[in-house]
Parts: sequence; C-alpha cells; structure tokens
Amino acid sequence: MTEAAGHIEVQPSASDMRLVIGASSAGTVFEWYDFFIYGTLGAILSKTFFPTGNATLEMLLFWLVFAVGFGFRPLGAVLFGYLGDKLGRKYTFLVTVTLMGIATAGVGLIPSAASIGYWAPAIVIFLRILQGLALGGEYGGAAIYVAEHAAFNRRGYQTSYIQASVVGGFVLSLIVVLGCKAAMSADTWNAWGWRVPFLLSLVLLAISLWMRFKLSESPVFKAMKEQGELAGNPFVESFTYPGNKKRIFVALFGVAAGLTVIWYTAMFSGLSFLKSALHIEDTAAEIIVGIAAAIGMVFFIWAGILSDRYGRKKPIVIGYVLTLLLLFPTFWFIGSVGKDPTQTSAIAWTLRGPDCSYAPFAPKQETACGKLMADFAGAGVPYTLERSDRLELVADGTRVIAVDDLALDDAKARKAAIEERAGQTVFNFAKHTPSFGQAAAIIGGLLLLMALSGATYGPVAALLTEMFPARVRYSSMSIPYHIGTGYFGGFLPFIASYIVARTGDPYSGLWYTWVVVVIALVVAVWGLPDGKPRDFADDTA
Repeated sequence: MTEAAGHIEVQPSASDMRLVIGASSAGTVFEWYDFFIYGTLGAILSKTFFPTGNATLEMLLFWLVFAVGFGFRPLGAVLFGYLGDKLGRKYTFLVTVTLMGIATAGVGLIPSAASIGYWAPAIVIFLRILQGLALGGEYGGAAIYVAEHAAFNRRGYQTSYIQASVVGGFVLSLIVVLGCKAAMSADTWNAWGWRVPFLLSLVLLAISLWMRFKLSESPVFKAMKEQGELAGNPFVESFTYPGNKKRIFVALFGVAAGLTVIWYTAMFSGLSFLKSALHIEDTAAEIIVGIAAAIGMVFFIWAGILSDRYGRKKPIVIGYVLTLLLLFPTFWFIGSVGKDPTQTSAIAWTLRGPDCSYAPFAPKQETACGKLMADFAGAGVPYTLERSDRLELVADGTRVIAVDDLALDDAKARKAAIEERAGQTVFNFAKHTPSFGQAAAIIGGLLLLMALSGATYGPVAALLTEMFPARVRYSSMSIPYHIGTGYFGGFLPFIASYIVARTGDPYSGLWYTWVVVVIALVVAVWGLPDGKPRDFADDTA
C-alpha cells in the first residue's frame, strides 16, 4: 500500500476553505459548549444532583461525574475513529455532533435528586457517558477534515482554528450562562433557569448540522476510497502499522497529556480558584475568565502560524518548559492581587490534632479533625496540619483556639461556634467583586496561562495529522488524544480538589499539573520529530 493518497495537495478556493474552517470550527465550538456547560454550572449542579450536606463532597462527586464523560472519550475515539476511517470524515462528525446535542439537552430535563432520588445522578452519569462518546469522535474528525483540505504550508495556521474552537466552546458556555442569569431573577435562575443553557443545545445543534451538511467529503479520503486503499480494520491497523506504536505513545504522553492539563488548569482550575480560594463573586469570576479565554484564543492561532515556520515541536516544548517555570508563580500572583482587602483570610491557620485524616467520599468525616479539614477546604480557607494529642486551631502561630470539646455534627453550628471563639470570621466570607485594577491584573495572569496553553495546543491538529498514515489517521490520532485528554485532563479537577482538601493548601493541586507536564516534556523532546513540518511518510515517521 502506498501513502500517495495521504500526500494529495489540495488547493480549494479561498471561499471553500473559509467554509471548511468555519463549519468545522463552529461545530467544534458548539460541541465543546455542550461538554463545558456542565463544568461551568458546577456550583448549582452539585447541589441539584449530588446533595449530601457536605459542600466539599458535593463538589468532589460533581467533578468525579464530570470526569466520567472524559473517561468514555477514548471509547468514542475507537468507535467513531473506526467509522471515520471506513465511512468518511464528514458523516462521522455529523453523527457525533447530533449525539452531543441530544445528550446535553437531556441534562436540562432531569428532575432534581430531591424529586427522584438516586435516579437523578444515575441519569446524569448516563448522559455524561453519551457526551464523552460523542466528543471522542468529534475532535479527530474536525481536525483531520481541515488538515486534509489545507495547503501544506498553511496547515498549522488553518487547523489552529479547531484548537481555538475548543476555547470558544468554553467562552460560549460562559456567555450563555451570564446572559441567562442577567435575563432572570436569582430565584428563577436557581429554581429552573439554569436548565435553559442546556436546552439551547438543540438550537446550536440545528445550526451546526445545517453548516456541516453543506460540506463535501475530505479529498484525501475520497482518493483512498477510489484507489481501494481504505483500512480493513482501522483500530487493529492503528497498532500494527509499522512504527505506529511509538507514534501513539508519543501522541499520548508527549502531546495530549501535557497540553490538556495546562488548558484545564488555566481555565477550570483558574475559575474554581477565583470562586473558592479568593471568594470572588461567581458572575465576576466568570466574566474575568471569559474575557481571558476569549482574548487568549489569539495565542492558539499564533502558535499554529509559528509551527508552520519553525516546526510543530518547538512551540510545544517551549510551552512545556515555560509552564514548569511559571505555573506556580502565576497562580501566586493571581492569589495575591485577587484577595478582598477587607477580609481577614490572610491569617495563617494551623490545625493540630491526633487523627487528621480526610476521607474524600464520606458524607461526613468520622474524626473531629477531619470535620474541621472539611470545613476549611469547603470554605476555601488555607491551613497547615500538625500532629498533636489535642485538637486545636492556631492563628498566626501564636493564638491557640481550643476546639477539642466541640461535639457538633451540624457543620453550620460548628463553624459558628469556632468563629465565636476566634472572635472573627473564619469560614463565612462574603463574596466580593474585585476592583477594575484587580480584575485587570487577574486577567493578565490568566492570559499568561492561556499563552502557555496556546503554545502547546495550537499546533497539535497539524502535528497529529502529519504523524499518522492517512488510512488509519482518524483512529490513530483520536485514540491517544482522547486517552490523554480524557484521563489526564478529565480527572484533573477531581484530583486537584482532593489534594487541596487533604493538604489545606489552595495551590497544592497544581503539583498534579506540574508532574504531568514534566513527563510530557521528556517524551516530547525524545519522540517528536525535529525540523520543519513534513507530511507523513514511512521513511521519516
């Protein structure tokens, strides 16, 4: 079998190329909107579908179910990758966007747990599985479709719109949420209004299908079909094609894992950090992150352009190195400029006790120290742990507050008693709206994170397309991409939240990102091809 079909140089007209990029990118925006709207509404969904009375547990369960969708992305990559390599790029991503739209709208129709009990979280999990399957097939189809139309010397630039569209889905989810909240009262929003963004998915689905039906099949796929060069079993051939095992390994650990933890740390961890640790009012936090994300899409396009000039490897490796150097300082900067100056949260709290263990899945912590850990973590208040025979709180290392006689199972009453003894606010900080200067500084920090994400994410569609043979390209790039993004990225909010709850340090969850990026850097330096971009060929892969 020759790779002639994979080397076809297509020269679509400017208008045709705009349609290819526009329709593919719009569908990607809508599909990621569907997936991200769940994460954007985390605070209200955790209480609606996972009520436990423990704010920390509710959020952990919410992020765990959020991760379920990511966990099924690799299965969707296998299923739809097979169909994409056998039946074509176009019709496969028509199916994926339809499945995503229906599943997302379904979330907006589920009764609360208070109404139907455990059926509510069970249905949410089922619909998240469908979303994960759909998303597992979407990215590969859109990225390959644009790449196989693009002129070779502009492939990085033109496919970078697909990468930026992922961010666009996140931005759109924030815009829709903020618009709906502005259009209704707080009571209406909390009662049923939060369901509207999910139901709007049906409108976005109709627009996406209308645009994608206007597209023709990829010229590379049509050529392979005419020449009888389609794979017999794309999934099997993805692992038996010469050299593909190494390419899949590099794509998984050197590309997908690294880029996805940077992106989710920048946006989801960033949004969570503003709302919890810095106690910024929810709408203000969403506007700040939305502005940073919208502006930050430029970095994805810029990195794609650079990859056309200097190669795909350089922006990615440089992005990894800078992430390792700047991740913690950037969050420290955001934390220092975003605090409410009227609050006393700067007090250094130390929690001493004989059994300071934290059980992340327990509705109520069994030990007295564990209950206090849940109180502090749920309020976003940092603390340090020390072992002691007596349970006590220490403020700024000097003032000791005895709490070992508290036997209150009611978290609200327990917090009130602690604050009375401390003589100050400890947990119940009012949400604050940052000043213009604070907001601008926070946006600056988030933009730095977006630049790091753009450097590692922008060139990826072109890179993965060029790494794999055309006959099994859909499967070969989708499988490692969605394993990396599904597991390393999808479980990031849950793992980071657990680390923070266990340590009491709001920055400690960043260590997960840092370690994954170290691994990605080592694999990328070793496995990614150096030099200018080049199309796939057996002798150079």
